[in-house]
Amino acid sequence: MTRAALIIAALAALCTPARSDPDRLSILLGSAHVGGDGFDGRNPGIALTWEDVAGFDLSATAYRNSYGRGSLAVTAALPVIRWADGEASIFVGAALYPEDGRRFRFHAGDVVPVGGLQLRHRNLFLQLMPGDGRAMDAVVAGGVTFSID
Repeated sequence: MTRAALIIAALAALCTPARSDPDRLSILLGSAHVGGDGFDGRNPGIALTWEDVAGFDLSATAYRNSYGRGSLAVTAALPVIRWADGEASIFVGAALYPEDGRRFRFHAGDVVPVGGLQLRHRNLFLQLMPGDGRAMDAVVAGGVTFSID
């Protein structure tokens, strides 16, 4: 899948006429690679999220990946536990890693699957993603998030 195709798919999935305005803005600050060496944990990025679209939270994210290049990701999160100031969700999606996608154990060219557990409490979020067991055991990413309703 090319970059253009991934962008078009993200826009088609997220920007329906009834849901064109996002509900949440998140700023990715960085990541830690558990059991991995040589990865850059400085990963600034920005995500727009459309909440409760057919029961899922859909996000489009642009960020600096751990190889030092720009990446795009689209994800769908299913909230499984909610509390007054946050939620825990399971998320899955795809990310574009230009020139680096083939480094991943599972890939379709430069597009790789992403997924894991996402936690949000007040204005903080964490994503916990399992690694492939070769390059790293897990990735922990985090940042701040704000409602933009």
